[in-house]
Parts: sequence; C-alpha cells; structure tokens
Amino acid sequence: MPSDRLLPAILLRLASVLLFALMNVGIKLAEAGGAALGEILFWRQAGAAMLVGGVVLAGPGLAAVRTERIGAHVLRCAIGLVAMTLTFTTLTMLPLAEATTIGFSMPIFATILGALVLREPTGAWRWAAVLAGFAGVVIVAGPGAGGGVPTTGILTGIGAALGTATVSVLLRTLGRTERPLATVFWFSVLSLVPLGIVYALSAQAHAPTMWMLLIGLGILGGAGQLAMTSSLTLGPVSVVVPMDYTALLWATLLGWIVFDRLPAAATWAGAPVIVASGLVIVWREHRRRRSETRQAVTEG
Repeated sequence: MPSDRLLPAILLRLASVLLFALMNVGIKLAEAGGAALGEILFWRQAGAAMLVGGVVLAGPGLAAVRTERIGAHVLRCAIGLVAMTLTFTTLTMLPLAEATTIGFSMPIFATILGALVLREPTGAWRWAAVLAGFAGVVIVAGPGAGGGVPTTGILTGIGAALGTATVSVLLRTLGRTERPLATVFWFSVLSLVPLGIVYALSAQAHAPTMWMLLIGLGILGGAGQLAMTSSLTLGPVSVVVPMDYTALLWATLLGWIVFDRLPAAATWAGAPVIVASGLVIVWREHRRRRSETRQAVTEG
C-alpha cells in the first residue's frame, strides 16, 4: 500500500474518532438538558443523511448508491438502530471512559460471530484474545469495580457491542457487492423512517442552544461516519482500525474537562486488557487475509 495513501487513511480514522468522541459529549449534554432519546437518535441520523446525501449528489451521483439488495440494507438498518439505541443509552448512563471501554469489546463478539456465522477460521491466538478481552470486561464491570458504575449501563454497553459486531458481520457480506458509500447512504436514509415516527411521538420544544446541540451532534456523527468509511477506502483494516483505540484518550480527556469525571481504578486496569485483545484480533485477521491472498495468487 503506497505511503501517500496510508497517511491520509490514518489521519481520517483519527479524525473520525475525535468527531465521534465530540458527538458522544453532545449526546450526554443533550440528555442532561432534557432531550429525549428518540430526539437524539433522530437528529444523529438526520445529520448523517444530509451529509451523505450531499456527498452523493455533489460527487458520484445516485448511481453510486443503486442497489439490488435492499432487503439486506433493511436488515442492517434494523440491527444498526438497535445497536445505536443501546450505545446512546449506555452513554447516558455511564461516564465517557467506561462507556468507551465497554464498547471496545466489539471485536471480541465479531470474532465469535465470524467463527459461528461465516465459518471463518479462528485459531488459538484469537480465541485466547477473546478470553482475555472478556476478562478485561469483567475487571471493568465486575463486583467491586467501584466508581458507582450502574450494572444496567454495563449490560446495555455489552448489548451495544454485540449489536455492532453483528452489523460488522453483515457489512462483510454486503461489502461483496455494495460500495461503502452506498451502505452508509442506505443506513442513514432508511433509519429516518422509524426514527421519524419515534421523533413525532417524543419531540419537545427546546431552547435555541439545545437545537444547536442536537443539530451539531448529528453533523458530527455524519462527518465521523464519512471519515471512518473513507479511511477504509485508502488503507487496510489492519492499519486504520487500531486508531480507534485513541477514543479512550479522548473519552478520558473530555470526561475530565466537560464532566469533571476521571475513570475508576477498575477501568484503568481493565481497559489495557480489552485494548490488547482487540489489537491481537486485528493482527491475526490481517495475517489470515494475507495468507489467503498469497494462497489465491499461488493457486491462480
């Protein structure tokens, strides 16, 4: 992979992490200011739909998002919305650092689902990483973890990670025929149908600052989604995905600056274990794909 593509890929991924971290702050502030979860979800997706739609119309055009697999996009949308709802619920219940750390368990569930659903070969290294990752989650969330972390928030965080992992498995199958931009476009647009109904039932009057916050977190989320997707078009997964773990740095810093909250001692202990397990999973996945490529070239 040429270095002139790797650097932009890494920078885009780092930018997406920062944008999502700022969006998470906006979610917590909006909820604390009285916005309902349905409102937050709607504006998150509305912002993404506007940005992605603008990119499509200004660039490749509607032909780039044409699909013959609308049913697969609907399924991805349904599961994605459940995962997003659980993620946002977790953010409203847990401090930023703890919510982010629990979210890092996603590669663990993705590995398990990949082995069970896609029949992907999973060796001893990745199974060991899965076990280590679960141990890290237990450290963060287990009895005596301290910090006043509610159990319900931990459970919704684990559910969100499982849902996101399920989406990642679906995206692997969608990626065989669909462009990344098309996948993002259809998720953003299709999700506005059920969220529009939810929004109509939960919409409230707000102060101008709250409207700015709701619209802002939608724009941040949409920009983060575009940056994240673009990073994968420029660089391999094994290079860009490890950048996601910088989210813990932003969560810790923003949690301290905005909410005057630092991670509990259990989070400091468990987070490195979860991060290390995720990095091992990414590394082994890179090794597996490189081996498959070599084998295909040799046989070809």
